[in-house]
Amino acid sequence: MNTRTRQDAIVRSLRRTGTSTVAELAAEVGASRRTILRDLSALRDEGFVIHSEPGRGGGLQLDPQSVQTTTRLSIAEVFALLISVASMRAAGSLPFSGLADAGLAKIEKALPPDKLRGLRRFLDCLYVGQLSPKVDISNLGAMDPALLPAFESAFLNQLHLRFRYRDAKGVMTSREVEPQAMLILPPLWYLVAWDPAREDFRHFRMDRISQPEIIDGFPFQRRHVPFEDHVRPIRDFSR
Repeated sequence: MNTRTRQDAIVRSLRRTGTSTVAELAAEVGASRRTILRDLSALRDEGFVIHSEPGRGGGLQLDPQSVQTTTRLSIAEVFALLISVASMRAAGSLPFSGLADAGLAKIEKALPPDKLRGLRRFLDCLYVGQLSPKVDISNLGAMDPALLPAFESAFLNQLHLRFRYRDAKGVMTSREVEPQAMLILPPLWYLVAWDPAREDFRHFRMDRISQPEIIDGFPFQRRHVPFEDHVRPIRDFSR
């Protein structure tokens, strides 16, 4: 369990139980007492009001009205929210769009400058279009949760990406590519990448990608991707 996940678990536990001890929290999240004390200090720094009552019958209590005052969302998490809203708008099905936009605007406003710059660069790599009715989607699978965090690093730092890919016939191969764009053709999502081995662009269905791995080394150069006329940047749908 990483730091952020552990701290989120601590907040949920305190909200759920009302009162808890350091020992109980340590047992629940599988961490040491010293780690829990550091987490509690970090949570207080972020704006959570956590009371500590010593002695028998005491313990830790989270103020019911307590909220964090600084954003803890990663670029990938904010990106996932933005593209979910934008892709639904592109498909013409976004109820309560005004509230969604207002909430996203507040999140973006709370982001530190470096995260905001990264988010905008990430969005510049995303495109939306229409899927041809001839495409077979009967075998559509789930996407690996590790994809978006790996894409974040690969796109923002322009690093090569290695992954396992299962083609339409079920054959698995190992690919090493230069990620250039992400393309949403609802309900399919594609990674558009330059394949050095084939010296050409390739479209990889994201539900067929597994075990993504960043390759450290020299960054590659961004290339102009020749999209079809119906494909547009997602920024056109973001507001």
